[in-house]
Amino acid sequence: PRADMVPEIAAAVGFVSGLLRTRGCVSEQQLQVFSGALREALTEHYKHHWFPEKPFKGSGYRCIRINHKMDPIISKAAGQIGLSLPQLYQLLPSELTLWVDPYEVSYRIGEDGSICCLYEAAAAAAKPSPPPSSYGMLTCKNQLMLGRTSPSKNYIMTVSS
Repeated sequence: PRADMVPEIAAAVGFVSGLLRTRGCVSEQQLQVFSGALREALTEHYKHHWFPEKPFKGSGYRCIRINHKMDPIISKAAGQIGLSLPQLYQLLPSELTLWVDPYEVSYRIGEDGSICCLYEAAAAAAKPSPPPSSYGMLTCKNQLMLGRTSPSKNYIMTVSS
């Protein structure tokens, strides 16, 4: 199994940078500096917490979280381009969870949002490829492309007497 975390960190950095880009308040040059700072910070932060042979080990440590409180790694990288905490809160979702694990990077916006996969690679001891029929499944990206605005919800009906 590969020990580097380059594609996973690139996916996470690209996602957060993309969120900043969509608001149009940050220049491309600032985004490049932010991306570089975030890439370095995540690489350093994950250095002794990356276990490709056990991808979920250390997952909580690698989780990037904004929950009405800014993740310190993001705020540190944003400081490199002069973004203040109040500005970050305006530019990024107030509820964001980003999981950066070996072979998979996924995120959720909001506490009840769908979990969407940003990056997925087969592990060396790999799971078999999914059957061709599953390629048509509705991913978050496909749902957005189909114009779906909210995740489907499963409801459980209970009856009390």
